[in-house]
Amino acid sequence: MASSEEDGTVEEKENNNKKRTKSALATAWLTFYNIAMTAGWLVLAMAMMRFYIQKGTHKGLYRSIARTLKFFQTFALVEVGHCAIGIVRTSVIVTGVQVCSRIFMVWFVTNGIRQIQNEESVILFLVVWTVTEITRYSYYTFNLLNHLPYFIKWARYNFFIVLYPLGVIGELLTIYASLPFVRRSGMYSMRLPNKYNVSFDYYYCLIVIMLSYIPLFPQLYFHMLRQRRRVLHGEVIVEKDD
Repeated sequence: MASSEEDGTVEEKENNNKKRTKSALATAWLTFYNIAMTAGWLVLAMAMMRFYIQKGTHKGLYRSIARTLKFFQTFALVEVGHCAIGIVRTSVIVTGVQVCSRIFMVWFVTNGIRQIQNEESVILFLVVWTVTEITRYSYYTFNLLNHLPYFIKWARYNFFIVLYPLGVIGELLTIYASLPFVRRSGMYSMRLPNKYNVSFDYYYCLIVIMLSYIPLFPQLYFHMLRQRRRVLHGEVIVEKDD
């Protein structure tokens, strides 16, 4: 009997050691990832400021940072993986929607339709994204290092109140500006007849995406407001069952 108890204790210790090792590795990776992403968006911020100071105009700004923007925004897909394997306790679906919507804006709207790259709305959402991501990744980094300055926490849960709606406005105006070009060119669309016997109209797809902001934006925005009350004011938020 004593021997089996000792065996059980040894197994428990081994399992605990494995869990601690996995936890340490996950923390190390997440710290590295968030530092890298903070640095990447800081590089973007400095590149945008330098361009505007030198040129005195926003025209051409997007093209000057496009490669860096596409790299770091696409690399954010890793965050969906973090949720999927459980090293970050966030919904895979929510994270996936947020990341993929950004990637869609970069690759299939702004990058794909050159005629809209100099629109003021593009600069609007770029500035919003940059400030938001520097704040967000800084918050995660300092939190993982157990040394979170209050200003970073305050910025994380206050900046979004203004930035989130401004970012949505910038994205919607950019998509709206792209519609005439998409309709004339028929880009990314498939017309019947074709060998696949499938029809797809990118113009109407963009309209549907714009309409999807109506139900999605309030849900995400009010979720952040609830998080803000919990983190900054210590309120206990009770989620209602459906």
